[in-house]
Amino acid sequence: MLKKLRLAALAAVAVGAVSLPAQAEDIKLRIASGHPVVNTYVNLMNTFFVPEVTKRVAERTKHKVEFIEGYGGAMVKVADTLEGVQSGIIDIGGYCFCFEPSNLPLHAFQVMLPFGTMSSEVSVKMARAVYDKVPFMSKVFEDKYNQKLIALISDNGYNLTTTFDWNTVADLKGKKLAGAGLNLKRLEYAGAVPVQSSLPEAYTSMQTGVYNGWIMFPSGVVNFKLNEVSKYYTEIGFGAITWHGLTINKNRFARLPKEVQDIIVEVAKEFEAKTGTVNDANYPKQLDTLRSVGAIVKKLPDSVTLEWAQSMKDWPQEKAAELDKAGMPGTQVLKLALEEAEKLGHKWPVRYAIK
Repeated sequence: MLKKLRLAALAAVAVGAVSLPAQAEDIKLRIASGHPVVNTYVNLMNTFFVPEVTKRVAERTKHKVEFIEGYGGAMVKVADTLEGVQSGIIDIGGYCFCFEPSNLPLHAFQVMLPFGTMSSEVSVKMARAVYDKVPFMSKVFEDKYNQKLIALISDNGYNLTTTFDWNTVADLKGKKLAGAGLNLKRLEYAGAVPVQSSLPEAYTSMQTGVYNGWIMFPSGVVNFKLNEVSKYYTEIGFGAITWHGLTINKNRFARLPKEVQDIIVEVAKEFEAKTGTVNDANYPKQLDTLRSVGAIVKKLPDSVTLEWAQSMKDWPQEKAAELDKAGMPGTQVLKLALEEAEKLGHKWPVRYAIK
């Protein structure tokens, strides 16, 4: 009888514990990027992601989220953000995979297919289709770097800003031009001297002649006032590249209440789409801004793009084979990317052959 009473008492306690409402939590999350708020995606972290998560958690749960924000290198530098999220120094980080060529070589796959779509919206949709069909692309963050990829981030279309006028690929031969990561290969194939750099260094470096141009989207030129030191902005149409991401530390995410997790994922999905639509809306405005401040903006004929693309026609296959050899699904990803871009209406100047 005593044993039965004890069991009944334990059962009552258990039922009571289950039926207790979840306790409200005050949640602090550190969110950061090495890039400053003038960058479109960081601006969207600050003006959309943070306030929307805060608002929806307050409206739809008993919890409260407070973000501690650190942009422009205040918490992590551009090349240290993956490690910052991995170690838990920050909880959420936005960063370019271009600064992780050893850790995330395949995630720069759009750069390996030169002269892709110039639409950021198409770029991020194409990238999402590839990520959804190739689990490796998202799983590597969780399996190797203790973080969860919650959003992809697109830049707007890359072109070339220079301190000098140019009209043909031959005009670039021997010129010192900057870029990040695999973007440097484009310069190499044009006969230029590629220089690895980052946006915070760009103004001073061009001002002092360390290099004479940048593979850069117009927002980067406008926001960092690079037009003051590189007067010529030439539309060559390298493509809008989705090779940034927003990630959250896996351990921190697991400790969050389920309803807060769901809201973060929900808002991140909307944030991802906005990096496409906002960049596309801003692109022509930024070109107009450049013109208004005295920059010379021009678009080169398709024949120049075709010449440059043809010089790189074998490179995608080389990269696919290199990645396959390293144990990554390079061929699968590059083939899918070509096909998904075409489904979304893009016509490649050269149809790269991936075997």
